[in-house]
Amino acid sequence: CDRDCVHVLSKVLRQSVRTIWHAESALHDVDVVVLPGGFSYGDYLRAGALAAKSPVMEAVRRFAEEGRYVVGVCNGFQILTEAGLLPGALLANLNLHFTCKEVGVRVERNDLPFTRLYPRGQVLRLPIAHGEGRYYADPETLARLEGEGLVVFRYAPLKDEADYNPNGSLHDIAGIVSEKGNVLGMMPHPERAVDEVLGNTDGLPFFLGLVREVAR
Repeated sequence: CDRDCVHVLSKVLRQSVRTIWHAESALHDVDVVVLPGGFSYGDYLRAGALAAKSPVMEAVRRFAEEGRYVVGVCNGFQILTEAGLLPGALLANLNLHFTCKEVGVRVERNDLPFTRLYPRGQVLRLPIAHGEGRYYADPETLARLEGEGLVVFRYAPLKDEADYNPNGSLHDIAGIVSEKGNVLGMMPHPERAVDEVLGNTDGLPFFLGLVREVAR
């Protein structure tokens, strides 16, 4: 997944990309941090729990506290919750199976760099690939997320599916953002939907909006 993210940013959008090893202690000169999907530390203990303690995460935390943009996709979302940069947790899918397929993802907000190029309410077709993607939070946290408009993406039917929620996430939550609007985590993979050759470009505006924001 890290190579997929590098591909969309460097080859498709022609941006300079630096890959940073988890044991490093500095981010150097970057505009955006992307924590990609994958299986950091083999998902031992809990998905993202060990990676959240990696040395580089202190630099990521400072970066986020400065109001700069951090994106966590799939395992990256899990790492952000384990590190306390986003609320809630990602639990095992209700079906207890690794699930890999395309799902419907509705855009709940389009006033953020990540979503500015989508109409609000648009249902995207994005791939998922996870075994621990069920978003969970206590009732108070859920109420705050909903009340403050911090749910950015929500699972939704592509057609008329009754079982469109692929993992049992509470409130059909597929992605959330921090109160400052600069740290975003999502389980679906926009980086896997950026090329016509793959038959899907629904994820491209996600990255393009972010690139345009930091280039201003």
